[in-house]
Amino acid sequence: MTDSARGVPGTIPVVATRLSLRDRWGSLRVRCGIGRANYSIAPGLYAAGSPDASSPVLVSANYKLSFDRLRRAVDGRSVWLLVLDTKGINVWCAAGEGTFGTAEVVRRVEETGLAGVVSHRTLILPQLSAPGVASHVVAKRSGFKVIFGPVRAEDLPAFLDSGLKATAEMRRVRFSFKDRLVLTPIEIVSVLRHPIFLVFVALWVLSRLWPKFPALDLPALVGAVLIGTFVVPVLLPWIPGRAFAWKGWLLGLGWAAAVCVFRGVPTSSGTGWPTALSYALLLPAVSSFLAMNFTGSSTFTSLSGVVREMKIAVPLMILSAALGVVATAAGFFIR
Repeated sequence: MTDSARGVPGTIPVVATRLSLRDRWGSLRVRCGIGRANYSIAPGLYAAGSPDASSPVLVSANYKLSFDRLRRAVDGRSVWLLVLDTKGINVWCAAGEGTFGTAEVVRRVEETGLAGVVSHRTLILPQLSAPGVASHVVAKRSGFKVIFGPVRAEDLPAFLDSGLKATAEMRRVRFSFKDRLVLTPIEIVSVLRHPIFLVFVALWVLSRLWPKFPALDLPALVGAVLIGTFVVPVLLPWIPGRAFAWKGWLLGLGWAAAVCVFRGVPTSSGTGWPTALSYALLLPAVSSFLAMNFTGSSTFTSLSGVVREMKIAVPLMILSAALGVVATAAGFFIR
């Protein structure tokens, strides 16, 4: 916030529309899962540029990434930004959870005294908030008409210039290569920071320091993790099949085959089959499970589809992993 604007009531904060280095650093940290739970701004009314009583009112969540994207999109324009208390959750998820909802829109309009700030009675909400907002109820209770803007904040300038008319392209929900790529760091970091993975790292270190300790192939495991958290998400549309778990298992099986070739198992003498089997059972199970987790970030599936996929895939993953552990243990005795 760089300045203040006189509105009704009181002083309305003015926000910059160009992100600072601190903003970008914060965004990078959150993309990696650091400080995600606290990355929010105070709900209320803000000004971008020098808005007056006739300037449009854009509604957003108080998740700072969402707010930053909105204010950056209106650079060079004068608008009001009405920020709801979504508990630090982005627009789409907040709409599904109910924090970006009808009651919160009405409450925020009343608490900010918006009717005394602007002369019109129109609120522009992001399209992805539509599942949580009943526009007719907002109009009845607050006196403000709701218009759903484009899916992406980047399309707002064209939307505003066209007289609040959205094209079919503005309404289309996209999930491009870039969109998927920016979601992968948090997927990767969340696994690498997980206590179970840290236990595997500790076991691997012990196997390096103490030769008699059962060897653990940590590089092979890391490869399976990267397949499930990075490779599958970025290549999602091009991997055969529909289920995320299947996509992860398919690439995981390919990775297991590559590891076996690189490690030289099984050998021509017939030894090493339990080890090869453990790779084929364990690594695809890991990559399949992690790939399935990405359904929560994707627009490629639905809640019912995820539930159905989990009912089928999770038991198979558990069985595969259990058999893989048995094969690994058998390998120690057959050597």
